[in-house]
Amino acid sequence: MPIVLTQLNTSEILRYMGCPPEKADDLLRARVEECARELLGVIRPRWSWREVGLAFEEAGVRLEGGLLLPGEDLKAHLAGCGRAAVFCATLGAEVDALIRRAERLDMAKALVLDCCASAAVEEVCDQIEEELQGKFPGRFFPFRYSPGYGDLTLEVQGELLALLDAPRRVGLCATANHLLTPRKSVTAILGIAAGEIESKKRSCLGCPAQGGCQYRKAGGHCGIS
Repeated sequence: MPIVLTQLNTSEILRYMGCPPEKADDLLRARVEECARELLGVIRPRWSWREVGLAFEEAGVRLEGGLLLPGEDLKAHLAGCGRAAVFCATLGAEVDALIRRAERLDMAKALVLDCCASAAVEEVCDQIEEELQGKFPGRFFPFRYSPGYGDLTLEVQGELLALLDAPRRVGLCATANHLLTPRKSVTAILGIAAGEIESKKRSCLGCPAQGGCQYRKAGGHCGIS
């Protein structure tokens, strides 16, 4: 099912900017809303997914087909899950181009556009997660988990994209430094459990970035808690 975005959450964008929403004045909110409208005009969300079986090993979690996702954090996160939906999503190259044009002319606007895009790709992933959960009635799900969170390194990005045939299907690739291109893109693993599992919630206390988090320093949060 195609993903469609018709609006963005201004408060979430402000959090990405490091500004608690209640501290934003009317001028800043108007700037954010203007950039959000401009971004919505160029977003072309695309996504791909695949259901896989899971095997738990000493070194991590092995996906059906052979790919090992190393580390202890993901293994603990997926405890109780026998299968998973692996997916990727991108806002499209047009978003990167819009931000680059703004960087040449107005860095302040480029920052706002970048934060709008970060909020947008999370909204896309929320819609995908909801759709995927609907494909597995009666199942239970921890929150989606992406490379870069916990001890799951970005080095698995390319292999996840290959598993999903993402370069061909949605035009999403990884650089030699394991960064996604187009830049405003995500890969994620959504566990699927046949029975009830321990409730898990993304939170500041559980986040590996909490020690240097710019949102917390500014008195806000990124919106995941």
